[in-house]
Amino acid sequence: MARHRDYVPHGVIPAILLPFHEDFSIDEASFRSHLRDIAAVEGLSAVTVNAHSTEVASCTTDEQSRVMEITGEEIGAKLPIVHGIWADGSLEAARIAKRAEASGASALLVFPPAPFTHGQTADMAVAHFKTIADATDLPLIIFQYPLATGQGYPAATLTRLCDEVLSIRAIKDWTQVVQQHENQVRMLQSRARPVNVLSTNSAWLLSSLVLGCNGLLSGSGSVIADLQAQLYRAVQANDLAEARRINDRIHPMASMFYSDPFVDMHNRMKEALVLLGRLPRAVVRPPLVKISEGEIGRIREALVKAGLLDAAGKRIAA
Repeated sequence: MARHRDYVPHGVIPAILLPFHEDFSIDEASFRSHLRDIAAVEGLSAVTVNAHSTEVASCTTDEQSRVMEITGEEIGAKLPIVHGIWADGSLEAARIAKRAEASGASALLVFPPAPFTHGQTADMAVAHFKTIADATDLPLIIFQYPLATGQGYPAATLTRLCDEVLSIRAIKDWTQVVQQHENQVRMLQSRARPVNVLSTNSAWLLSSLVLGCNGLLSGSGSVIADLQAQLYRAVQANDLAEARRINDRIHPMASMFYSDPFVDMHNRMKEALVLLGRLPRAVVRPPLVKISEGEIGRIREALVKAGLLDAAGKRIAA
């Protein structure tokens, strides 16, 4: 599959979920259907695979390659594909980058190495990204974690990365401190060679977008890509009334998806798709476990409040 050349990460980019059978093997038929559902939404810029939403930490290298292959077959001609780079070592990250490019990816989402939780320096971060950049000419997206995790990059490190690794074209900003988030939007998007800020703060997406992000990249797009696209368009058009109306529909789902424990967010999204009749089952791989019936009931209530299900639990046509 030929990739979408000259793609610059921006706009609305759903992060795709990965359905499994009861035996934890990949449900390829349901995955293909899920991809087609997402790709049919108007106003998307790309999709992301092999990231948190596809439970990449539990997927083998071969499974990640198969996920990319299926995605290319189903929607690669229509939308660019962002491929996650999940690796603790820079050499393995470079190998994943090469495979992703050969498979038709249009951009790479680079997760921070887990060892950075024990401490990092700017030299380490630059070395990691340069190793990846030397292996591919694809545009890179920095996954910017909260600084409190130890895996987030301080402002000086971000500046140096963007100065020295020219293939960095965006960050997926999980910064949860509003002032830091706004500073990164202002700092990165005003550069002579702008670096787009893609919000992943889906629990407060309207507020984040109003600060000026040039896009969003979020797993909840696997459920509400249409609402996210509508919200983004309304904010871009400075139509605050419309943006607030759409956000009022998103809010009950965001509040449910991102409640404690936070790690269950994609678990809940799968259950939402089952309730909407868009997945046959909601199976997650260990150590995640199926959520309770009570919590599934609360997801159903959130979908009703969002206007996606009626009071009887039937899907409402868009």
